[in-house]
Amino acid sequence: MTDRPTTRAEKTRRTRQRMLDAATRLFVARGWSATTVGDIAGAAGVGVQTVYFTFGSKRALVKELLDTAIAGDTDPVATLDRPWARAVLAEPDPAAQLARQAAGARRILGRTAEVLEVVRGAVGADEELAGLWRTYEEQRHTVQLRFAEALAAKAAAGAGAEARAEAGAAGPAGAGGLRDGHDAASAADVAFAVLGPETYGLLVTGRGWPPARWERWAADGLVRQLLP
Repeated sequence: MTDRPTTRAEKTRRTRQRMLDAATRLFVARGWSATTVGDIAGAAGVGVQTVYFTFGSKRALVKELLDTAIAGDTDPVATLDRPWARAVLAEPDPAAQLARQAAGARRILGRTAEVLEVVRGAVGADEELAGLWRTYEEQRHTVQLRFAEALAAKAAAGAGAEARAEAGAAGPAGAGGLRDGHDAASAADVAFAVLGPETYGLLVTGRGWPPARWERWAADGLVRQLLP
């Protein structure tokens, strides 16, 4: 008797995940508009009303799908509170911090690139999905800004007069000891672009780069762009 609630909860979780997995396959294969709730229900082996009861709408389903893929689990933990993000912020070496950022982006984009492309491709036809995309980009930039603030503080702490003079040939150090006049805001913009799904999709999905190569390229590019 005491095991029944756990068993029921696990069954519910598995059914929910089955619907999410079915939706992912169909959205990637057919696109947002061509995939109906009925299609998702059929692929998941559940009734249409089960999909509506669980998620409320197709748009709510894709939001949960995206949130779960970004996080890698269903735990209600904000990105900046996750272990990998805390490790980025705690990393004392600026170059190593950027390498950690690239590694984190690689793991997330490996899970989300196809779903993100589905959402991005549908923003012109669906205002709610356009809002979802804007929210995703705002959240991603917020994370990069927090990382950039930490990076600028570390670069400033380690940038003595001799180090700045040696870096002169590569470009003048800017606010916070970053390169070429960058401050935390513009450094966040650079990371936002380099570590975005567009570059990952272009090089990994489009050109066939191994994800590890993209990660090395991204980390190297960030170091060259941001550190003196």
